[in-house]
Amino acid sequence: MKRLTPEARAAAGRQARARVSRTLHGEWQPPPDRTDPLEILALQATTRLPDLVPIRYGRMAASPFAFFRGAAAVMAADLAHEVHSHLDVQLCGDAHLSNFGGFASPERDMVFDVNDFDETIPGPFEWDLKRLAASFEIAARGREFDDKLRSSLVAQTSRGYREAIREFAGMRNLEIWYSKLDADMLVAKWSGQAGRKVMENFQRRVTKAQSKDHLAALAKLTVEVDGRLQFINDPPLMVPAEDVLSDPYSIGTLTSLFNGLSDYRQTLSGDRQRLLERYEFADLARKVVGVGSVGTRCWVALFVGRDHGDPLVLQVKEAEAAVGEPFLATSEYSNQGRRVVEGQRLMQSASDIFLGWDQIQGEDGVVRDFYMRQLWDWKLSATIDEMVPEGLEVYAQMCGWTLARAHARSGDAIAIGSYLGAGDRFDVAMCKFASSYADQNQKDFESLTRAIATNQVHAISGV
Repeated sequence: MKRLTPEARAAAGRQARARVSRTLHGEWQPPPDRTDPLEILALQATTRLPDLVPIRYGRMAASPFAFFRGAAAVMAADLAHEVHSHLDVQLCGDAHLSNFGGFASPERDMVFDVNDFDETIPGPFEWDLKRLAASFEIAARGREFDDKLRSSLVAQTSRGYREAIREFAGMRNLEIWYSKLDADMLVAKWSGQAGRKVMENFQRRVTKAQSKDHLAALAKLTVEVDGRLQFINDPPLMVPAEDVLSDPYSIGTLTSLFNGLSDYRQTLSGDRQRLLERYEFADLARKVVGVGSVGTRCWVALFVGRDHGDPLVLQVKEAEAAVGEPFLATSEYSNQGRRVVEGQRLMQSASDIFLGWDQIQGEDGVVRDFYMRQLWDWKLSATIDEMVPEGLEVYAQMCGWTLARAHARSGDAIAIGSYLGAGDRFDVAMCKFASSYADQNQKDFESLTRAIATNQVHAISGV
């Protein structure tokens, strides 16, 4: 295939405006044949663990933003009815503001990045940006911010993305690949805007996050019984395998799998396989995680190295088809766990050293796809409910910058930057879209709470 010049790629971006104007992205109207969101959620529930589905509904019913977090499939169906730029990238697929955060790179630096890839799939760049913009509008409504401040947050998100993608458009390929947002760059780039108190709070949170490593996971999730480390029993959020699987054969099959991990090992590089060999499998438990993921099968596997002070805790999470797959191209990977891993490696500036995939046969005889990673490693999450407006505006720009960098690694930054342009026309459109979609999300949230109140949907709250 002939390589296009930067000039030709920029021209292609400008030509895309003729197909889909930037202003048009601001429009949102539910189509006449829009599928009931509760039907979409119910369809997802058919493949999930029945005893955990009510917890998912309970968590989604906590607030409009919680509903939005769990309704990635609903928004994917809605975006499928929208106009598309056809400027494709590797999508996160669920790029809301809580799916960004800090974690430890393999070099033991704190980096800020996208951190959830269950729904990753190739698609038009604006799908991620629209979901991110809407998340800020919905979260800001939850904080009871006025119209001006909400619009400012959404505009900062879009502007952060637009200016960053245009910056990446001028970089060499390796420069894009090596770009990352670490603590030093964050301070250098935004300290002047954020102010002293915001940056001091950030530094405190970084220090706290650096204590949330595998040793913290060990202390919080395990107990020593008769000289043996094992996971705590905290139903329904954490349940030992022997309490979940009634069939001794199934327990034996699973523990044998984790003792060997032969297929998973092969998805790691050789040096990391050697490192994993230094650990011995110790215990297995089922764990409930997230909001939208509740009900999918998620295990935590405990391994011990030289002694009890040398633990490794892997999260083993089921990977189903991405919510965007019915509307976009089918994944090129037959294993959905590999889809997640390959998408994460493509989008993140640094990925967990134990990130890999496997297939596991369940108690029901069904073989399902899974991916593995360390459970915690310097996890830093944004506390949106506590952040002052100045901090939220910086956070919006950080998310926009980070998403642009992730997209630039797989998509054509030159074409996308040319399409968006130097002005704020697209930013204005994102503000309009985010406000309209937040109205729709409120209606969908109220439909769920009514269904729960009338016993049409069974929900367990407070878990």
